[in-house]
Amino acid sequence: MSTRTVLHEADIARALTRISHEILESNKGPDGLVLLGIPTRGVALARRIAALIGQIAATELGGSSIPVGALDVTMYRDDLHRNPTRTPQPTQIPAGGIDGKVVVLVDDVLFSGRSIRSALDALQDIGRPAAVRLATLVDRGHRELPIRPDFVGKNLPSSRDERVNVRLADVDGVDEVTIES
Repeated sequence: MSTRTVLHEADIARALTRISHEILESNKGPDGLVLLGIPTRGVALARRIAALIGQIAATELGGSSIPVGALDVTMYRDDLHRNPTRTPQPTQIPAGGIDGKVVVLVDDVLFSGRSIRSALDALQDIGRPAAVRLATLVDRGHRELPIRPDFVGKNLPSSRDERVNVRLADVDGVDEVTIES
């Protein structure tokens, strides 16, 4: 098995900064935004993006803090029969809720699209956002559902038998994206 690093710490920082600017531009500012990370690494990415948006907004728009939460999709997945060992994580919705807000779902890797479909199902049980957007650090293709990210850090074409690993300092002690083949 060989492993190669495709994104280093500086690459991840640049990608998250770009995603943050794109989210602000798309939303025409920080008002009404809520970021929901999909555990585990999506939550860490959502917090980083919210902090970056806060910094950008403070500099350019007079400041604003972006509500961040976590959206566990475990019980909404359609593959629990194949992988029953998933441990549910807490869902944490910011105090203002999601009704009427622009919710940006944040995940580390977009692959088949099934996690995002599960997230959309979970959102229905929580409230009714004005719009839902998707931000992902890595889009590796191989979609099984008609799901497309709005904000992408890196498009990383890969074969189905390769494994894309995202490691983040908040969770793993290091920032990197690797491919194992």
